[in-house]
Amino acid sequence: MIQANNNLFLLTACHLILMSSALSAQVPTEVPAVIPDAKPVTVEHIKIHGASLEGNLEKDAVDRDVLVFLPPSYAKETGRRYPVVYALHGYSIGAEQWSKEIHVPQTIEGAFAQGAQEMIVVLPDSKTLHNGSMYSSSVTTGDFEKFISQDVVAYIDAHYRTIPDRMSRGLVGHSMGGYGATRIGMKHSDVFGSLYIMSPCCLSARPAGPADLEKAVEAAQTPADLAKLPFMLRAQLASAAAWSPDPKNPPLYLDLPTKDGAPQPNVLAKWAANAPLAFIDQLSTTCASTTPFPLTSETRTGCA
Repeated sequence: MIQANNNLFLLTACHLILMSSALSAQVPTEVPAVIPDAKPVTVEHIKIHGASLEGNLEKDAVDRDVLVFLPPSYAKETGRRYPVVYALHGYSIGAEQWSKEIHVPQTIEGAFAQGAQEMIVVLPDSKTLHNGSMYSSSVTTGDFEKFISQDVVAYIDAHYRTIPDRMSRGLVGHSMGGYGATRIGMKHSDVFGSLYIMSPCCLSARPAGPADLEKAVEAAQTPADLAKLPFMLRAQLASAAAWSPDPKNPPLYLDLPTKDGAPQPNVLAKWAANAPLAFIDQLSTTCASTTPFPLTSETRTGCA
């Protein structure tokens, strides 16, 4: 039964998102064919309070938008409980935009019609001042790692008929969300029993990048100026806010990877410490089993 649940999570993730995974998260995606006789799911737009996000220095929203998709049988079979898939969006978009790009609820309805086990699907929004939280722990953005693994999961378990067990929870993500699914899945295998990663960013340590970011930040006079920066520079800012936060460095409360054009080893060390391929060996020693599950794009994670 446990292995079957894992396989069904992965099957559903494929149906939901892989039809658009070959494309980037910021472009239109092909609308899949409608599956005949697919039954409608219920879509709920809710807000979840992020206790883990309180006091963040960017003043990003603490009450976050979340989309919840309830399976066709949910309203009628009131004694039934369901597994849950949590799906994490990529950089520069939020849950609402991603829902359109992966064509939910249509893709979810099609997956159920083609035999996937019914389950609840949850899309939390993690967009921030610099367009992405990196699903990381930071005093600047707030602790989005705990927001997903604790606040969102606790709320969904308390307000919906879930199966509140790690083997009935799956975590899937694309691009920045793929990084988030990797990071959170590895560090919170007691919460999530299945993991599906698509085109993840940031798995290995990253270089300092172009010095243009430093110059652009110095030239910016307002947050609106920063919002006009090119995609890659904004992504660098988001990374700095997530991985090298600095409460003593207003107004952005972050340290850039370069200073006066030169790479900053102490900052880059912090960035490297957030790379899953760097910290995976630290986590494997905490498992009850001496052999952790291999980390691939189509496997469960956690301790045996």
